[in-house]
Amino acid sequence: MPTPHAGRPRVLLADDYAGILTALERLLKPFCNIVGLVEDGQRLLESARLLQPDVVVADVFLPEVDGLEACRRIKEAIPHIQIIVLSAADDVETRARAMEVGAFAFISKRHAADRLPGTIEKAFAAQT
Repeated sequence: MPTPHAGRPRVLLADDYAGILTALERLLKPFCNIVGLVEDGQRLLESARLLQPDVVVADVFLPEVDGLEACRRIKEAIPHIQIIVLSAADDVETRARAMEVGAFAFISKRHAADRLPGTIEKAFAAQT
């Protein structure tokens, strides 16, 4: 199992909208090393295995493989990767499902700019 990298977390971003990925990349670049941008759950699974990021930030609703299912598979296969679920669906059921699949945190997209950088920092620090 890889050890956490000193300094900046290596982050893989997954969202089915290219505009969201671009905005997240711009938001996080000052704090993180963005190792990949993917637009579907199958590419998320492949990229997580290949790139071994410290943190994955994934939308709930992804084509090919649902975002939560992809997160569940990543946590089973590569438990040291911390997952942050990001979604416009900010309801109790979606939050609970995110935690059930092993997410470190759930963040509503409307709060991403304020909360995501600090949550990534905490997830990186908690990496085992």
